Amino acid sequence: MENQEIIDKKIEKLRELKAKAKIGGGQKRIEDQHSKNKLTARERIDLLLDRDSFRELDMLAHHHSSDFGLDKNVFLGDGVVTGYGYMNGQKVFVFSQDFTVLGGSLAAEHGRKICKIMDMALKNGCPVIGLNDSGGARVQEGVISLGAYADIFLRNTLCSGVIPQISLIMGPCAGGAVYSPAITDFIIMVKKTSYMFVTGPKVVKTVTHEDLTSDQLGGAEVHASKSGVAHFTAENDLEAIEITRKLMSFLPPNNLDEVPLIKTDDPSDRLCDKLTYLIPANPNLPYDMKDIITELADGGDFLEVHKDYAQNIIVGFIRLGGRSIGVVANQPAVLAGVLDIDSSKKAGRFVRFCDAFNIPLLVLEDVPGFMPGAHQEWGGIITNGAKLLYAFCEATVPKITVITRKAYGGAYDVMNSKHIRGDLNYAWPTAELAVMGSKGAVEIIFKKEIENSNEPEKREAELINEFNEKFANPYIAASYGYIDDVIEPKSTRKILIEAFNLLENKVDTNPKRKHGNIPL
Repeated sequence: MENQEIIDKKIEKLRELKAKAKIGGGQKRIEDQHSKNKLTARERIDLLLDRDSFRELDMLAHHHSSDFGLDKNVFLGDGVVTGYGYMNGQKVFVFSQDFTVLGGSLAAEHGRKICKIMDMALKNGCPVIGLNDSGGARVQEGVISLGAYADIFLRNTLCSGVIPQISLIMGPCAGGAVYSPAITDFIIMVKKTSYMFVTGPKVVKTVTHEDLTSDQLGGAEVHASKSGVAHFTAENDLEAIEITRKLMSFLPPNNLDEVPLIKTDDPSDRLCDKLTYLIPANPNLPYDMKDIITELADGGDFLEVHKDYAQNIIVGFIRLGGRSIGVVANQPAVLAGVLDIDSSKKAGRFVRFCDAFNIPLLVLEDVPGFMPGAHQEWGGIITNGAKLLYAFCEATVPKITVITRKAYGGAYDVMNSKHIRGDLNYAWPTAELAVMGSKGAVEIIFKKEIENSNEPEKREAELINEFNEKFANPYIAASYGYIDDVIEPKSTRKILIEAFNLLENKVDTNPKRKHGNIPL
C-alpha cells in the first residue's frame, strides 16, 4: 500500500507539471491571444494535425538562465510546443511558438527544441511545419539567442530539397527570425495579425523618415503582392491551417518518395470541349489561362501559389489522373503574359522546388517575349531571366509543354522547349512559333521594300499576312521535331494524362558536381 501511494504521488506530480505546461503563460495571456483573433500554439497544432495524432516532445523543458530576472520567469516548454503527428495520414514534425510565454521569444532551450525535431525530421524523411509567433530573440540571453537562430538556419539549409519545409507566420516575425522562414519552401501569412521585416517601423522612421505601421511595412498583403516573400495569405489562423493541409496533400514526404497518387472520379479520357474556342481569333486579345488550368485539372481543383505576385505568370498544383503536377503557365490576361524580373524569379523557384521533390511539371505557354525597358535591364532581367532558364535546364523530372498561342523569341527557348530537355512538347493549332510577332518581323525584314512602296501601309499589311501564313502556326516547328504533336485543344487532358503515365519511370541525370552556380 505504501509503495502504491508513493507511485501515485509521483504520477500526480507528473500530471500537475504537464497541466502547468499546457496552460502556457496563463489564462490571462491566453485570453489576450484570443482577443487579437489569434489561436494559441496548442490550438493551432490540434487543428493542423489529424485528430489525436500529436505526440509532444520536450514539454517539460525550460530555460536555465538567471540574468535580468529570468529565474523568476520560468515556464515549462519555454515558449514553443514541439513534436510530431499525422496530417492527411502522413507523418510530419511540427513546432508552434507560444506567444503567451515570454512573447514566444527564442533563446537557447527554445531553439534547441526546434533543432531537435528538425534533426529527427531529416533522419526520418518527414516534412517540417513551423508555426511562427514570436517577439524575436530573447534579449536577456544575449548572443546565446543569436546562436540559437543560426543553429536553426543551418538546419533549414540542410533540410532544403530533402524534406518539405512549410512556414506559417501567425504573429510577429522580425529581425533575424525572418531568415528561417525565408529558407523554407512555402510561407503562409495571416492578414492583419502577422508581419515580417528585418527592421521595424521605429528604426525605419529614424533612418529613412518613412512613417509606416507594421502592416504597411511587412504585413501579409505587402509580402504577397510586392515582395513575393509570402506564397499564400489567409484571413485568419484557421484558413492558414486549411491552406497548409491542402498544400501538403500535393507533396511527397521527402525527395526520395514518389508524389501522392490519389484516386479520382474525374475520367482520364474526359474531353475538354470548352477549350476548343477559348483562344481569340485576334492574337492581340487576352484570355485567362486559369480557365485552361482548371478545365484540365481533376475536378477543376487548382492550388495557386504566389497568386498576387507577378501575376503575368501562374504557378501552382493540380492533379491529372490523381497524380500531383506542378503547373507553370504564362498569363496573357496580365501584361500579355510577358516574362519579366519578378515572374522569372517566381517561376524559377517553383520549378526548382518541383524538381527537388519529384513533382512532374506541366508548362502552358503563351509568351510574347521578355519585358523591354530600362527598368527591366537595369534591374537585371538578364540574370533573373536566366534563373528560370537554368531551373528548366537543370530539372530532371518529367516535363511537358503545351503551346496554346504565342512562343516568341528567347522566351520560346526558356519555357521548357525541346532544346532544354522538354520531354514532350505539344502545340494547339492556334500556336505561333517565331522569333517575334509578324508586325515587328516585317518591319525589320522588309523595311526598305515598305519604304519604297507606293502604298506603304497596304504593302506592310500584305507582308504581315504572308508572314502569318508562314510562321503564325506550329507546323514548321513540328517539321523539325521541335513539337512532338499538334493536338486538338479538347483532347489535351487525355493526352497529358497518357504522357505523364508514360514518363512516370523517366530517368535523366546531370553531370556529377557539388552543385551548379545558378545566377542568383
